[in-house]
Amino acid sequence: MPRRADALGRPADATPALAPALHDAVTLRLERAGQRRTPARTAVCAVLAGAGRPLTIPEILDLDPDLAQSSVYRNLVVLEQAGIVHRIVTNAEFARFELTEDLTGHHHHHLICTRCGAVEDAPAVDAVEQAVHRAIAEVERAAGFKTTGHRIDLVGLCRVCGEP
Repeated sequence: MPRRADALGRPADATPALAPALHDAVTLRLERAGQRRTPARTAVCAVLAGAGRPLTIPEILDLDPDLAQSSVYRNLVVLEQAGIVHRIVTNAEFARFELTEDLTGHHHHHLICTRCGAVEDAPAVDAVEQAVHRAIAEVERAAGFKTTGHRIDLVGLCRVCGEP
């Protein structure tokens, strides 16, 4: 009998482990938030780390069938409050989640489809980043505000929804 595969084509029981540096960073952030690192929180982080794209809760559950739905909901709230997970809100039925950029070292932006709710990572292009940083510097000077990061979400129609 063939083994069941997850949404990424891996065997269903092949949830990746967290890399040691990521494991330590997650543990530290949870401790700073007054929380513990639990097996379920570690599993949610491992699924997000291995996915390579923002995931909905149903996708997280598909990728690790050992996780309980109620546990994933509760743990995503804790992980978001601890600065480990970033929630991407769309107009679709489900929000999507990913590890924060400062944990992954992968600065990127998002393409969000207003029709189907699909979210795709978009690379941070150097010319755009330089222009954004110049604009941020102007805003900081004018407002006396210190920026710690930025996000750009491009909202529109994906390839599938945009086709005539």
